[in-house]
Amino acid sequence: MDYPLFTKLFSGEKKVFALLIDPEKQSESSLRQTIEAASQSVADMILVGGSLTSFPIDDTILSIKTATRKPVVLFPGNLLQLSVHADGILLMSLISGRNPEYLIGNHVMASLYIKRSGLEVIPTGYILTGGSSFSSVEYMSNTRPIPHDKTDIIVSTALAGEQLGMKLIYLEAGSGSNGTVSTDAISRVTGEIGIPLMAGGGIKTPEDVRRLYQAGAKAVVVGTAIEQDFRVLRSLVAVKEEF
Repeated sequence: MDYPLFTKLFSGEKKVFALLIDPEKQSESSLRQTIEAASQSVADMILVGGSLTSFPIDDTILSIKTATRKPVVLFPGNLLQLSVHADGILLMSLISGRNPEYLIGNHVMASLYIKRSGLEVIPTGYILTGGSSFSSVEYMSNTRPIPHDKTDIIVSTALAGEQLGMKLIYLEAGSGSNGTVSTDAISRVTGEIGIPLMAGGGIKTPEDVRRLYQAGAKAVVVGTAIEQDFRVLRSLVAVKEEF
């Protein structure tokens, strides 16, 4: 199977920066400002998705694609966050949890829609890690995160995802997290797997981005910090040019 979008984004040595847009947290004006900032930056892709959905996301996708030529990839938190207008989808299986709906259940219900949509499917092993804070992902998925200090479990989970055929591993600290994914976990995981690793959650400063790249992350994903102030995007995404 060909993965042209995946190859374009993740082949080679260059780091990847992804902007995550949650339609529920964007007004029409803030979405316009965020897209404009993304278009003027060296961000590589725009992810669209979130924990809640009160309306279809087609209009959000179309607004983004009208304003920028950057790839738009679905980052669905539920079955309502699907759209034929995107370029691809991170088809995530929450392999750190044991809730069957997020391991395979929702995927079965969406499978025919996704096939007929023509979206490029990027199978992604989603691993939720955490400490003392309680994230939206943890609450909505009804799964417990792997503690930050249980690095051996994180590594084994990532390896299992790769062995099951995942093309990408996503390490998540949880939306609005007080801290980023452990850099030790990133370095340990990337030392064992042969597929790219993305890291997201709790990234607020250029130094956060730099530490994750230095630890071995191929890509970082920033959402909440941009929602709070879209103007920080330029300084965050600029870090990738150091690598």
